[in-house]
Amino acid sequence: MELFSQNKIYDFMSKKNFFVSVSVILIILSLVSIFTKGFNWGIDFKGGIEVEVRMPKPTPISDVRKYVSKKFPDASITTFGSKREILIRLSVKKVSGNVQKDLGNEIKSLLKPLGNVDIRRVDIVGAKVGNELRDRGIEAFIFAIVGILIYVAIRFEWRFALASVLALFHDTIISLGAVSFFHIETNLDVLAAILTLMGYSLNDTIVVFDRIREQVIGSKIKDLSELINDAVSRTLSRTVLTSLTTFLVVLTLFLFGGEIIKPFSFTLLVGIIVGTYSSIFIASPLLIWLGFSIDDYRKRLMEKEKKKREKEKMRKMYQGGVV
Repeated sequence: MELFSQNKIYDFMSKKNFFVSVSVILIILSLVSIFTKGFNWGIDFKGGIEVEVRMPKPTPISDVRKYVSKKFPDASITTFGSKREILIRLSVKKVSGNVQKDLGNEIKSLLKPLGNVDIRRVDIVGAKVGNELRDRGIEAFIFAIVGILIYVAIRFEWRFALASVLALFHDTIISLGAVSFFHIETNLDVLAAILTLMGYSLNDTIVVFDRIREQVIGSKIKDLSELINDAVSRTLSRTVLTSLTTFLVVLTLFLFGGEIIKPFSFTLLVGIIVGTYSSIFIASPLLIWLGFSIDDYRKRLMEKEKKKREKEKMRKMYQGGVV
């Protein structure tokens, strides 16, 4: 199935300055949101206790707070998907004893005047553990970036590697900016979504880069902008179809998957859009600004192929007893 004809070449590179300007604006807005609003850290990273309660009927938050505040005046109480689902956040310092068993019973006892409530879950993460999880998350991101740099540099060359990593930073910053701006709870699910997006976006970028390399080898085009337009145009249907099907699946998760999965699905939704955009409009123009030369690349490939043929010739001579 083709949404776009492979015989038609779209002139993306003539508008590269416009698309990069849009990206710069989005990155600036994302950084402003991150450094001013910050993140709505979940208990995975900041530590604390979350108690999910299902009320027997829709109940105003003020009524729940009225009873919970008798024992836990600093508790944060919000709805969780519907007015029957209540999420109560507490500090670890406020609780002692067998937390999961005692706290669940204690909350249930406090809310007894509102009916027979159901304690759905009690999650506990210590502050030290939360900091460790955050540090491990940052380490995972750094290791992923380094691994991608090495992989793409070996498969292509360093300019391709740097362009793909810069595109990944572009996708990550804008996705995190959206998480910050919309005050989405930042937990391990969001971290998992960011790492997933890195792989997804890189895959899209590598498909385009592969086509660029094929065109460098197999065509006589000498203008890099023209060659990139040809490569992107020929992979456009594949890129859009893959992204569209993935987007529809994640959108279904976001709409019907429940509150617990919303941070993950929201981050993926934003990332899929941004990642698809960057693989078409950002990663390839970066090759131009990084000084990629078609002639130099062809010369290196020819030298590599020449050395390969010489080695093969020497191997055959050795096997034939000539050497």
